[in-house]
Amino acid sequence: MSEQFEFTADNVEKANAFIARYPEGRQRSAVMPLLDLAQRQNGGWLPDGAVETIAGILGMAPIRVLEVATFYSMYKLAPVGKHRINVCTTTPCWLRGSDEVVHACKTSLGIEIGETTADGEFTLAEVECAGACVNAPVVEIGDEYYEDVDAESMTRIIEALKRGEKPDPGSQIGRQTSAPEGGPQVLTGDVTVKQTKSGKAKE
Repeated sequence: MSEQFEFTADNVEKANAFIARYPEGRQRSAVMPLLDLAQRQNGGWLPDGAVETIAGILGMAPIRVLEVATFYSMYKLAPVGKHRINVCTTTPCWLRGSDEVVHACKTSLGIEIGETTADGEFTLAEVECAGACVNAPVVEIGDEYYEDVDAESMTRIIEALKRGEKPDPGSQIGRQTSAPEGGPQVLTGDVTVKQTKSGKAKE
């Protein structure tokens, strides 16, 4: 028997707003935001009832909704920890040390990939490309990205979460967005651009 699931009144409004973004006849395109909405409401995972409810709202066969939910790693079909640690181990992250990051997670949490700690606080997962290769290795925790992570900084992040703190997301080595590691390497001085008679610019 499927777990019963209904959107809260507030989430019904949000679901309708998502659906309204799509043209007539294309409302099924709202399946992904509705899955995310249901997952957030249900504590981080999707029961069968949520899949069936969304299917009913969008006029889809439940299997079609389930196909989406099982394709993307962001959706969870079983209970997970409060903190979902997703370590990217695709080639760019692997080349920059994601194996050590995974090992640090296992050591700090005492669990393996795909497991949840006994207190229900942490779930550890290995994921494919997180889309932030320039700042590899990358770890996604909830809605935040932690970049330029190594074993030491990963351990520090986990220990902060254990204390109930929220570690600062982004680069863990002080990199500015996706700028070169170590800061700017060119055009570090003043540059004056003048217009020539031919219309071409020159320094």
